[in-house]
Amino acid sequence: MILTVTLNTALDITYRVRSLRPHASHRVSEVVERPGGKGVNVARVLAALGHEVTVTGFAGGATGEVVRDRLSAVPGLTDALVPVAGATRRTIAVADELSGDTTQLNEPGPAIEPAEWGGFLDRYEELVAGASAVALCGSLPPGVPVGAYASLVRTARSAGVPVLLDTSGEPLRRGVAARPDIIKPNADELAELTGSHEPLRATQDARRRGARTVVASLGAQGLLALTPEGDWRAVPPAREHGNPTGAGDSAVAGLLSGLVHRLPWPDRLTSAVALSAATVRAPAAGDFDRVAYEKLLARVSVTAA
Repeated sequence: MILTVTLNTALDITYRVRSLRPHASHRVSEVVERPGGKGVNVARVLAALGHEVTVTGFAGGATGEVVRDRLSAVPGLTDALVPVAGATRRTIAVADELSGDTTQLNEPGPAIEPAEWGGFLDRYEELVAGASAVALCGSLPPGVPVGAYASLVRTARSAGVPVLLDTSGEPLRRGVAARPDIIKPNADELAELTGSHEPLRATQDARRRGARTVVASLGAQGLLALTPEGDWRAVPPAREHGNPTGAGDSAVAGLLSGLVHRLPWPDRLTSAVALSAATVRAPAAGDFDRVAYEKLLARVSVTAA
């Protein structure tokens, strides 16, 4: 079982419009609602790839009930979300059909009380004991300690379970110091962590700060991976146009799938890049185009960095 942690779960709502214009009214041609948050998106992709996945984090209020109801319909996915008094947030993606771009609006998460955080820690420790890998993903809702991910990394490491961290800012800085097995920052998150905008130098610096492996997501330039087994660049065949929401989460799913299957790093990176590109082609956040994914697997270029 792969465990994904989403402390700031969401209901992702995608609106599709012909052309998004500031200060104008728009007729929405399609509305899609899905459970969201980075770890939930990772879990959905892993389940689609045939893995048994457990989702934990927080859920509350009417929106939280919708999230849990939708998760119950995903084959291979187990809901272990912890109830809280506050309401789960919503995220709004407005997809512009004419330009192919997407505008994202993210609500704040619910305030988590100390007793709710303590209850989650107890539940997390139970779940980690039965996991083959753990993914810690996304932002922290109000009330959760800024060093939360560092604590969760240490719990997983104590249990001998490999852990991937995908977050940003101070939670990433503190989490890296706890020595996760993998971190997957994007270019902006990597620059914020290290102070360097040169990807190779920044990735090397991130490894020195404690991460065993750093996989940097560089947008259309693919992935740069520095691992104990070697360094690689993995690049998609072409730039994809569409909704990029969840593309990085699909890359995380590809990395986790390769980890539990013990695949060589070039194969893990190929899957991660193909899944990421196939997610941009999908109509809604947190999904991927399976036909595109299977075609892209043969077209991703992986070379020594």
